[in-house]
Parts: sequence; structure tokens; C-alpha cells
Amino acid sequence: MSGKGEQRRAELLDAAEDLLVTAGGTELSMRAVAAAAGVRLGHLQYYFPTHAALVAAVLGRVLTRSAERLAPLLAPADPATDPPATADPAGAGAAEAADRTAQALISALLAEQEDARLVRLFAEVWAFAARDEAVADAVRAFYADYRARIAAFLADRRPDLPDAVVQGRAQVFLMLVEGASLFRSGLAGVREPAADEELLRTARSLLAP
Repeated sequence: MSGKGEQRRAELLDAAEDLLVTAGGTELSMRAVAAAAGVRLGHLQYYFPTHAALVAAVLGRVLTRSAERLAPLLAPADPATDPPATADPAGAGAAEAADRTAQALISALLAEQEDARLVRLFAEVWAFAARDEAVADAVRAFYADYRARIAAFLADRRPDLPDAVVQGRAQVFLMLVEGASLFRSGLAGVREPAADEELLRTARSLLAP
């Protein structure tokens, strides 16, 4: 596809994404997206022949962006500045470094939950997944990769932990942080400073010594 074609495709996906956030998945019809983008239905269908193709493209872009945001946060440790931590008291310095790294990661992930648009977008993606098995497969694949990255982050900094423990902590961390977005965003509750402090402490305990 030419550069102009890629740009037009991106603009159509922007319109679809805006509609998804503002009106919800039930309003994400081909005609509604075409109207929002200011194009004829046939023009939209040139790039996305079916509703399923459009939804898949929107979802793919959302999940790819999230994976790209996660990548630098979950990068392997730099041995010079972030050595592996152990349960040995002699490794206190390494443990402190691992704790700082974990806190920075958690703070960055929670900061994303300040983006109301992003939270609404994922809420709609989750709702789509509940209705469409193909979307659910894509969402599960995204979270499986997310969990694997968290597990690698933890194993890299705590090589003394058994793999079963690493995998369990990674899954609970994922459930904790992702579930928190519903409450911290206001969708299912009201954000409270005391709860935020407890959330940070609990999440950090899963990743740090």
C-alpha cells in the first residue's frame, strides 16, 4: 500500500476509534464510521471490506500500541545499574535496585490509567471480547504476551524464584493492575489516595524482593 493509502487507512481507523470511545461498540457500524470519516461507504469498504475486518484492524492497532508502550518498561535489567536481587541479606543493594525498578514500572502503568480515553477504549475492547470470540482470542493473546513480559521482568531480577512462583506472581500482578483501571478511572468506583498507596504496595510486593 502506498504512503498515501497508509495515511488514509490510518485516518479511517482514527475515525473508528473515536466512534468506539465516544459512542461505544454497539454504534461501530460501517455506515457510522464512513459518516464520521466523511467518506462514502464504498471508500471505507475499499480498505476494510467487512465489519469484522474493520473491528480487527482497530483492535490490532490498539493492542499493538499498548505492547509498544510496555516494551521499554519491561526491558531486561542492565547489570551495571540494576543487578539481580536475591533473598540473601548480602544482596541488599541489588534488592533496593530491583524495588526501585519495580516501583518505576508500576507507577508508569498506573499513570496510563489517568488517560480516560485509553481506559474507555479498553473497556470497549473488553466488551467486544465478551461478544465476539475472534476478538476474545486477540485479547487473550495480548494478555498472554503481557504476562510473559512481566514474568520475564521478574525472573530477570529474581533468578532465585521457581518458575511456578514467577508465573503466579505475574498473573496476579496483571489481574491487580488491569482490574484497578476500572476503579481508578471512575468506571466502577472512586479513586482514593489510601487505596492507591495500598495498590502500589501490593503490586510492588509481587515484583520486588
